[in-house]
Amino acid sequence: MTDKPLLILIAGPYRSGTDGDPQAMAANLARLEAAAWPVFAAGHLPVIGEWIALPVLRSAGAGPTDPLADEVLYPAAERLLARCDAVLRLPGDSEGADQDVALARRRGLPVYYDIAQIPPLDRQGVA
Repeated sequence: MTDKPLLILIAGPYRSGTDGDPQAMAANLARLEAAAWPVFAAGHLPVIGEWIALPVLRSAGAGPTDPLADEVLYPAAERLLARCDAVLRLPGDSEGADQDVALARRRGLPVYYDIAQIPPLDRQGVA
């Protein structure tokens, strides 16, 4: 158990293996988002890098397959990870998610590979 809610980055495939297919990327994002509720239900705050990066890209007139995407997706996740307490790494090949894990480890943050590994919040200790 933990006595404070954790901000947990959910990392996994988004563009990987999609060949730029919008439906495949949407399906990958849906898989990432499916992990959000269990993280929240455990008392924590889930966050996904694409929740930050995609609106930034749209505001620049770009999308996830534009050349600008590499200048936004990875840096957004890196900046977000500076504020996170842990990473939940979902299955699947993903260079970006692997970078998130490596950065989290360098910063000494826990990396979980299953929601069951995440310590639940001790709700009695929270004011």
